[in-house]
Amino acid sequence: MTTSTVIPLVRARGVLRVVAGLFLLGASSAAAQAAGCGTPIEPGQYSLTFQSGGVEREALYVVPSSYSGKKKVPLVLDFHGSNSNPKVQLGRSHWNEVAEREGFVVMALAGSLKGELPGTHAWYVPGVTTGEGADESAAIRAALEIAKEKLCIDATKVYASGYSGGGRMLSQYICNGFGDFAAAGFVMGLRAGTPVEENGVWQPRRESCQPSRPVSIIAFSGKKDHVNPFEGGGKAYWRYGGEVALNRWAELNGCEGRASLETGENADVMSYAGCRAGTSVVSYVIASADHAWPARTVRFRLASNGDKAIREVDATDRMWEFFKASGGEMIATVAVENACGDKQKTAAISDGGQGTHCTPSSKPDSNVPAVSGDL
Repeated sequence: MTTSTVIPLVRARGVLRVVAGLFLLGASSAAAQAAGCGTPIEPGQYSLTFQSGGVEREALYVVPSSYSGKKKVPLVLDFHGSNSNPKVQLGRSHWNEVAEREGFVVMALAGSLKGELPGTHAWYVPGVTTGEGADESAAIRAALEIAKEKLCIDATKVYASGYSGGGRMLSQYICNGFGDFAAAGFVMGLRAGTPVEENGVWQPRRESCQPSRPVSIIAFSGKKDHVNPFEGGGKAYWRYGGEVALNRWAELNGCEGRASLETGENADVMSYAGCRAGTSVVSYVIASADHAWPARTVRFRLASNGDKAIREVDATDRMWEFFKASGGEMIATVAVENACGDKQKTAAISDGGQGTHCTPSSKPDSNVPAVSGDL
């Protein structure tokens, strides 16, 4: 039995305030409200603590205004990078904003390791993280079960995204054989198992990645990323490049033939079709991007199969469209444009913004705490 404590944070006139009251979840409440449906919950951002393997874990989740508790909604898990936390990650990815607009729940879980900066965390990924750590996979599964018990979640529409170290964690979770996610998105962090050198070439260790089923994959990489280089190299946890990881996932998903490649002025789009169970594998490699979440500084143009309409979205929106279609209904064009002019500046890494918005000055995003060194 998993015991959890939920502290609701309700927005009142733009200020977050803690509402009195704790909700203890267990087997009895799960039985009373099967799958979490039927119980209305006030929209807002909630802080969650729960026990997993004797370790107290933390998470944030956001319930949209449209949530009624009567209709099953999708769930997106958002994994932060190293030396970060759930609040900073949501400020980076803006999944909470997309969730409010599109009517789904987003949950950001904190890693078990202490980060190098106060109030930050990192993930323990066996094979690439030194030392000992908690069982992250067990905690992820526990968080998913709590979400399904507490909220009216559609179990067929559970997705995840990971940034940098969070992408490595998400990759390994799927590699470990957990089939919770219908699709997964990665920003500067796609892996396909632990690195191993074979005949002088770094490759994913095949036995370290054994997914239980095919899963649609969308990945974003930057050619100027010197932390997790797309071409490979880097620190011991990285070694093989982004294209190697992508090709391995195409193999794991049983995709037919070679990838189709479209080149644009600022990005290349590589995609595999004909994969098992209707899945697909898509990669954006952005020439101007460094180790940052490509959000409001980069726009991705999409063309719908139905009405052929062209729309401009950011990377998180592109990911959501991919999730909704399980990778199959949206056609991406190669027109990836910088939304900021040359004279404009983006939020600095030290401001926790990672280039997530355009601004005519260097003023940081006021609701994102200062955290740097996110790996």
